[in-house]
Parts: sequence; C-alpha cells; structure tokens
Amino acid sequence: MEQNASRVPHIGVTVKQTDVYSDSLKVLKVIRPQWKPEAIKFKLLTDGITNNLVACLPELYEEDDTVLIRIYGNKTDLLIDRQAENRNILLLNKYGLAPSLYATFVNGLAYQFVPGCTLNTENVRRPEIYHLVATNMAKLHKVKVDGVEHPKANIWKKARKFLDTVPDAFSKEETRKRFLELPSKSRINQELELLRRELDRFNNDVVFCHNDLLLGNIIWNESSNHVTFIDYEYAGFNYQAFDIANHFAEFAGVDEVDYSRYPSKTLQMDWLSTYLVEFTGNIPTKAELDSLYVIVNKFVLLTHLFWGIWGLIQAEHSYIDFDFIKYAKTRFDEYFSRKEHLIAT
Repeated sequence: MEQNASRVPHIGVTVKQTDVYSDSLKVLKVIRPQWKPEAIKFKLLTDGITNNLVACLPELYEEDDTVLIRIYGNKTDLLIDRQAENRNILLLNKYGLAPSLYATFVNGLAYQFVPGCTLNTENVRRPEIYHLVATNMAKLHKVKVDGVEHPKANIWKKARKFLDTVPDAFSKEETRKRFLELPSKSRINQELELLRRELDRFNNDVVFCHNDLLLGNIIWNESSNHVTFIDYEYAGFNYQAFDIANHFAEFAGVDEVDYSRYPSKTLQMDWLSTYLVEFTGNIPTKAELDSLYVIVNKFVLLTHLFWGIWGLIQAEHSYIDFDFIKYAKTRFDEYFSRKEHLIAT
C-alpha cells in the first residue's frame, strides 16, 4: 500500500527502556485501537545492535498483523537523520521496497512486520537467495527522487561527521585503554584522505542506496520466494559500488565476524551479473563485470573504515550489550590487512 506522509501520525510518547511494554501500549492505542491490551503479546527481538525492537501481536490474530515498534538507541541522533529516515521509508514503500510506516513517536517508530526470516552467514551464499538480493538492490538503485537530477554521494561527508563525533577521550576507563590499541583519529583521517584520492579515480554511478545491508536487514520469505530490505536508517545517495561492497563485507557476520566468509570472486561475479541485468536491462559484457568487480572490492576498504568509526561512537554512547570496541578493531584490522593489495590492483 502506497503511503502519504501526511497520514502517518506522530504520537507524543517516549518508550522508555525500563518500561518498554506498557509504553508500547500507548503507541498501539493510537494505531490499533481495536486491540485489547490484555490480549497483546510482546516479544523483544535481539538481532539489532543499534536500536531495540519489539514485536506486538494480539492473540487470535494472524502473524501478518504484527506491529514492530523500534526504539532508537541512545544518542543515535548523532548518527542518523530521523526525518530523512521517515521520508526514505515512505518513498521506498511507494516502490514496494520498504514496509509500511504506521506512526512515529518521540524516540522511535512503528511499522509493518514482514513475514520471513533474516538472512544468515549460511543461506546468504545460496544462489537462489543471493540472486534475489542482487535483483532487489538493483531495483533500489533505480529509485528516483523528485527534484534530484544530479545526486551526489554523501559518504565522505558522513564519514567526516562520524569521525568528528568520536570522543577525544572516552568516558569509561576500560574503553580508553582499549582504544589505545586502535588507530588514532588523525590516522583514520589520513586513511580517509588516501581512500578518497584512490576512489575518485574511478567513475561510479551515484544512486539511491540502502548503505547498511547487513544480513539482519534482509528478510527472506521462502514460500513467496521474495526478499525485503528493512531499516533504512542510513539510506541516501551514495556510490553504487559502496552499497554492493558493504553487503559483501556483511557476509562475514556481526556477532562472530569472520572474513573468511567474504564472497569468492566466482560468487561475486555471479551476483554482479544478476545485479547488472536488472540495473541496466542488458546482459553485461565481461569487461563491464570485471570493471564493477574491481571497483566494488576497492570500496570494501571504505566500508571497513566507515563502520569502524561507527563502532567507536557506539562504544561511547550505546546501552546495547555488544562489544563495539572489538567490532571497531575487527573492521580496522581488516582494512589494514587488505589495503596494500587492493590499492595496488
């Protein structure tokens, strides 16, 4: 169902971490007034490492009627433009690429549940699934935004903003000590400058991107043979190759990151071929495939720097039980281990 922004209510409720279920009822009272509070079942979902997510469903209703309530993580407004996120959801819902947005509230939003399961490090490698992902990403990349004829990539500006947001001194002593094992802010800045000079040598389309296509943001419905992307918090105009590279990096997983899972050249070429057929409407030539393959794998370096910086910010502000310093170190380590080879090629 196509949505109109003016029809999405904003509810003046703050859903507190200490009172999630009763505060969620206040949201549901507005968007699902027919539901009896005593019959509603709540389930706290734990896949995310940025926000908290609660599934809400009354007894005797179908699973498809589930409402998801997302409570923003602490200080995530430092990272995410929430008004832009809402616009993105409404825009992409028109194209059938995002779930329906039911309402916003002070520190979150309520939206449509998408039946299916999130991808994992095993099933993302199955051709019948990754072909769906490649096709869906190509459809997303063809989305046009009214009034934008010559879009510019926002990744460099966002990376700088993120780096400026990293504290010069972390508030927790343990975090301060562990940060000493990581590259300094000035070193990260130097690497960003190096990468920009390197990547600016290549022509790459600027398109509307998801920018955070980790496995938990892809819902696969086996019965309908369909995938849906969710959580468009970081969506916006960016380099085509960044979005693809970012997804390939996520083959490694999040909880237990293992870059031996990074897709092989054979898998990537098959994925990219499927993508280009949808994106261009033509069967790609070998030269076109080879070119995109090279550019994508160079952009993987930028994804490591970007999410490494993000991990440092979360280490200072997030209340979620996740080792963000370890995650940042993993991303930076992978950047430096691959840098010389990828820049030389």
